[in-house]
Amino acid sequence: MADSHCSQSKEQHAGQDRFATRLIHFGNEICQHTGASSVPIMQATTFHHEDIYHPPKHDYSRSGNPTREALEQYITVLEGGTRGFAFSSGMAAISASFMLFSAGDHVIVTEDVYGGTYRLLTSILSRFQLEVTFVDMTDLEQVKAALRPNTKGVYIETPSNPTLKVTDIRAVAAWARDNGLISLLDNTFMTPYHQRPLELGVDIVIHSATKFLGGHSDVLAGLVVTKDDELGAQVKMLQNGLGTVLGVQDCWLLMRGMKTLGARMSHSEVSAKRLANWLQAREDIVKVYYPGLEDHPGRDIQESQSLGYGAVVSFDVGSGERAKQVLNHVRLPLVAVSLGAVESILSYPAMMSHAAMPASVRQERGITDGLLRFSVGLEHIEDLLADLDQALQG
Repeated sequence: MADSHCSQSKEQHAGQDRFATRLIHFGNEICQHTGASSVPIMQATTFHHEDIYHPPKHDYSRSGNPTREALEQYITVLEGGTRGFAFSSGMAAISASFMLFSAGDHVIVTEDVYGGTYRLLTSILSRFQLEVTFVDMTDLEQVKAALRPNTKGVYIETPSNPTLKVTDIRAVAAWARDNGLISLLDNTFMTPYHQRPLELGVDIVIHSATKFLGGHSDVLAGLVVTKDDELGAQVKMLQNGLGTVLGVQDCWLLMRGMKTLGARMSHSEVSAKRLANWLQAREDIVKVYYPGLEDHPGRDIQESQSLGYGAVVSFDVGSGERAKQVLNHVRLPLVAVSLGAVESILSYPAMMSHAAMPASVRQERGITDGLLRFSVGLEHIEDLLADLDQALQG
């Protein structure tokens, strides 16, 4: 009982600290039994029932494991929610969240959503009669116009991937609440370091923790945080029923990565701003997408709901042929899928993250063959610019 009280007290104090402090002191960072400075890895699948009349807190690791629960409590503290859940990947977290809906339900979704989410909705969940309408969520009137009698939810991605459109979170969440809809938001790009959607009225926040939260290209993970206990109980049932839980080794790796989130995001964002302005000043770049640019149409909204602009910059070099030339000539960034790591990652959405989206749909949404997505890491920005300059010159 004393340990439980101590843990609760620490969690309460963690919620009062500033974000940079909560990243390190989240309530479960020290082992209560040994004083170890790192959460123990509980490599066990099952747990002994000492007294069959009083079952233990944990019985089977799919249903609950102390290491995973430490991570889940960690992200709950950071997002300011009531319950958190760790999944085996970002897509597992997204898939479980969509399982809150039933056959015949309708969901309104950001049109330039991540390609994996698009594939899930159009190729898999469509077979189970989940109806979806993709809209430009920067226009609230389009969101409202998509409402049907069977609409049950709104799925937001802001800034969107890869064109970095900004949705007014407060406005969409308030409209969803007024219409009895569940609002879900993919917060992968911003992380709770910059943006805390639950505080803006959203019901469920989702992360591909593989990206900025993990931050080191070495762990595949997804996280979900709910605003209230009722939704939390539903997500818990889905997590346990689907069995798509995160393994304890990966839970430990993710917690280790998350402790440096503030330092990494701060450094990368400074470099991303510099990269975006440098690209915009070039005459050989067709368009630059970054919420921190003065001419970005969503900049004012971004500043009203987020504490920063993020570390991802997308830019159009004019053609697919030139994009591939750049990809083949850069020296420093990884040319790869994913983002949010200590190393910079240059990605080609048309062939990578959005390959599952038909070419005609990509074109409609501004995901051209010349579009590249640059996730800025921790390298010196001048080295990154020099490298990209030589690649652009071919």
